[in-house]
Amino acid sequence: MSADQFGGTAPGPGRESDREGQLDRTEVTTPEMVGDEAPTDFSLRPERLEDFVGQAKVKESLSVYIQAALGRGEALDHTLFYGPPGLGKTTLALLLAHELGVNIKLTSGPVLEKPGDLAGLLTNLAPRDILFIDEIHRLRPVIEEFLYPAMEDYRIEIRLGDGPRVETFSMKLERFTLVGATTRFGLLTAPMRARFGVVERLGFYPTDELCEIVLRSAGLLEIPITPDGASEIARRSRGTPRIANRLLRRVRDFAEVRSDGTIDADTAVQGLTLLNVDEYGLDEMDGRVLRAIIETFDGGPVGLNSLAVAVGEDAGTLEEVYEPYLIQNGYLQRTSRGRTATKKAYERFGYSLPTPESPQGALFGDAG
Repeated sequence: MSADQFGGTAPGPGRESDREGQLDRTEVTTPEMVGDEAPTDFSLRPERLEDFVGQAKVKESLSVYIQAALGRGEALDHTLFYGPPGLGKTTLALLLAHELGVNIKLTSGPVLEKPGDLAGLLTNLAPRDILFIDEIHRLRPVIEEFLYPAMEDYRIEIRLGDGPRVETFSMKLERFTLVGATTRFGLLTAPMRARFGVVERLGFYPTDELCEIVLRSAGLLEIPITPDGASEIARRSRGTPRIANRLLRRVRDFAEVRSDGTIDADTAVQGLTLLNVDEYGLDEMDGRVLRAIIETFDGGPVGLNSLAVAVGEDAGTLEEVYEPYLIQNGYLQRTSRGRTATKKAYERFGYSLPTPESPQGALFGDAG
């Protein structure tokens, strides 16, 4: 499961070095979970919905739905959270269970390989309990079909045997709430989307909210930090709380080794510079992507697969992890012909703008 806003649980061993100065700089600003985040998972999570920082409209809506469900003594409608990774989807699911006073079982789409895996979870749910499925867009079609009657009619069809004499019987379920989370809303099938009564989109966080999260996390982890230091970390966190918490831990290491242990603005700048995270939140991979488009492909357009080969990264990772931030901050454009670098990208890395006669020239008008 993911930790979203306040920490994380990472599958497998940590990939960041314990030696100062030897951190994996290509991973420090990815919103996916890496490294040593698991130990801080539960200590950094808010315990109440009102303590969750950010996503004000989502919180307000959920508060209304929770109070209505409690007032009627019914299960909450099936709920879907979608948006980029690291913004709080799993944390919100856990908070829903806490606010409703019910239990929650957590799983993910890739883990559910056969209907029996899902049947075991569903049949063990008590009335109004929550089943949370992360990466729900990755459910196998057979699992998705099996889930439909469970969501609509609170029953499942159990098959006994195989072949022409197969028998099925219907098993009734308690009224439960399915909470799904996805980073790829467009990959959900229309029948699946239609079965969710509550659909909430989570967006990137402004700097002031990230600063509040950094200060809160620093307090819980007993890290000495100044408001200016927290602001510097927040400003470079790509609008993502998970990244903010990761940068906080890495800058703490720098402060303990190279300074007096307190994270002030100067210490934060030096530590983040060591991690190759610049004042705009761009990291090493962002720079490689933009430079490849400008230098290797003359500013674009270039196809996603060609760009992935050029920078040595998986195409899906580029599309889901790096491109959203670059596009939203005006460094990259997606066109019908491929990816192109913008004027802002040229200026950020000190390149001369294309001439009007070049394929990119039309994008920038008469600037040369």
